[in-house]
Amino acid sequence: MEIREYRDEFKEEIISLILNIQNNEFNIRITESDQPDLQNIGAYYQKASGNFWVAIFEGKVVGTISILDVGDKIGALRKMFVASEFRGKEKAVSCNLLQTALNWCALKGYSRIFLGTTDKFIAAHRFYEKSGFKEVTKLDLPPAFPVMHVDSKFYAYSF
Repeated sequence: MEIREYRDEFKEEIISLILNIQNNEFNIRITESDQPDLQNIGAYYQKASGNFWVAIFEGKVVGTISILDVGDKIGALRKMFVASEFRGKEKAVSCNLLQTALNWCALKGYSRIFLGTTDKFIAAHRFYEKSGFKEVTKLDLPPAFPVMHVDSKFYAYSF
């Protein structure tokens, strides 16, 4: 398994992975059109000090993560998705993706990273908490943080 920065050749696999997890695994009714960032990943995420990465296994996208630069050395962790068969400590896909993003943020001088998630992603909550993220309220988010309509739980990581 390797982590690579986003390239357009990964776009369709990324969309398929994310929609499958959202709709089929967690029964969250969200469409591709509800997520316009997916139509232009490079332009949306890979600007300023932001970036987007994919986990590749045997030539296939099995995970994603991104950092959106929201200004003032603050980032939004977005689009962290890992195919179900690649989750868990043994595979370490989530850990590798998150560590890649956090290392990037440290190099870019970020002070904090925020994320929003749905209350349905219980395993993700535990993962973020074990990784040093602290739960915060929606009121703690920076003004430029892009809250999705499905977000109901929020976390912050401080460097």
